Amino acid sequence: MEENKKNSSKTSKKAKSTDKATMETVEDVKVESTEETEVEVKETSEDVENKPVKGKKNSRRSGGNSKALELELEKQKELLEEANDKYKRLLAEFENARNRNEKESKRMYDVGAKEVLEQLLPVVDNFERALQAIPEEDKERAFEQGVDKIYKQLMVTLNDVGVKPMEATGADFNPDFHNAVMHVEDEEYGENVVVEELQKGYMYKEDVLRYSMVKVAN
Repeated sequence: MEENKKNSSKTSKKAKSTDKATMETVEDVKVESTEETEVEVKETSEDVENKPVKGKKNSRRSGGNSKALELELEKQKELLEEANDKYKRLLAEFENARNRNEKESKRMYDVGAKEVLEQLLPVVDNFERALQAIPEEDKERAFEQGVDKIYKQLMVTLNDVGVKPMEATGADFNPDFHNAVMHVEDEEYGENVVVEELQKGYMYKEDVLRYSMVKVAN
């Protein structure tokens, strides 16, 4: 029994010594890990301080990109202005060409209309001669009234399309409108005055359709 007690006491002493050694080893490991951690933290802070800042590089890159975008924007604005100028010039040329075509078409229409209307003027002259030849006592008859109405209708139609008679008698002679076929000396009239209209002249809009055949005094 005593031997067993001795053996157990020895065993407990060994166990205690072993536990003590284990605790010391753990403490040493903690200290070493703490020191290593502090060293790593220092190294990390030094790395952070010495490490170049990425933001600066990015800012430089962004500044370069911004300048490139501005240059590209200016270039696109110039191209847009150039295209806009070309569009305006083409539009102006198109408008001018259209106006010229309209004027030319209108002129050609007027030329054709004048040729047709000029052929109708002798018919108007014959109506006027026929009405002048009717005796005064026969003007109220139905036939003569019908002729007069047809003549008036024809004159209204010609007026609607732009044909109007000239008023030459008593006006100053104008070679742009009058064709002098007779000349008389008469002190009652002034110089170059139209004293008689031998054939009525007509205007088509702003152009002479037929010159007036006139007698000019002095």
